[in-house]
Amino acid sequence: MPLIEIQNVSKTYVGGHQALDDVSLDIEKGEILALLGPNGAGKTTLINIVCGLVTHTDGRILLDGRDVTAEYRQTRRDIGLVPQEMPLDPFDKLIDNVAFSRRLFGLPHAPDRIEAILRDLSLWDKRDNRLLTLSGGMKRRVLIAKALAHEPKVLFLDEPTAGVDVELRRSTWDVVRRLRDSGVTVILTTHYLEEAEEIADRVAVIDKGRIQLVQDKDVMMRSLGAKKLIVELQAPIERLSDDLAARGFELEPCGARAVVSYDPSEADGLAAAALAAFAAAGVAVRDISTEQSTLEEIFVGLIGDANKGASS
Repeated sequence: MPLIEIQNVSKTYVGGHQALDDVSLDIEKGEILALLGPNGAGKTTLINIVCGLVTHTDGRILLDGRDVTAEYRQTRRDIGLVPQEMPLDPFDKLIDNVAFSRRLFGLPHAPDRIEAILRDLSLWDKRDNRLLTLSGGMKRRVLIAKALAHEPKVLFLDEPTAGVDVELRRSTWDVVRRLRDSGVTVILTTHYLEEAEEIADRVAVIDKGRIQLVQDKDVMMRSLGAKKLIVELQAPIERLSDDLAARGFELEPCGARAVVSYDPSEADGLAAAALAAFAAAGVAVRDISTEQSTLEEIFVGLIGDANKGASS
């Protein structure tokens, strides 16, 4: 049984704006799910509904078999949330602020647990600092620490590394992986496509309040990520031979590279055949390489296709 079951959930706000339209999504225990979509797609609304902060109009959500509306107290205890923005008391000490989050759930003081979280997030050395003295990236990490203080089963990260430098971003990814490995289920929204590509197990794409696709990240990359064979020429040419054009090669404007897209299942022998074809055409080749679409290119393509379908 999935840990989270989102069943036909819709949300219409006062005024008629429909933020979610019949969304269904299962989230498995111990996975990292990246929820991707443009601004206004419904990502934050969906997270807030699962966390009990917003009431859905239709549908049902189960967390570990419990209805998140009917059994709010039990389900909220199992959820940790790192929102995009949360005001922090600037004069609080870091360690006191995080420990207080644990007490909000009626849990006993656990110094060892708090220390482990702060060390994992590289915050232990700052534990006695006032929050106003911390950088923006450090404050983001404090929000993660607060969300973990009560030992939730599920952690929602809404743009977790926004405003964080590259080094802190990558170390945050390491923390997320360790959480997944310890059994915590992680759902993150992000504008950094490299973030989803780096750490997600599955990807769900949402646009205009509807789920467009849910798939294992690696499967998505293989099935939707076009591969290209790139042939770099010794010297620029003006046009390709009819044989090379018939094989699908296209000459780039610079005249020094020819590119063809291909199905990964047909990769065997492709490079050798290409070299032979260029040799037969009397074109000297300097190098040959392959390239695969990034998750960002796939995402942009999916959203573009969905928008075309909606307008047709």
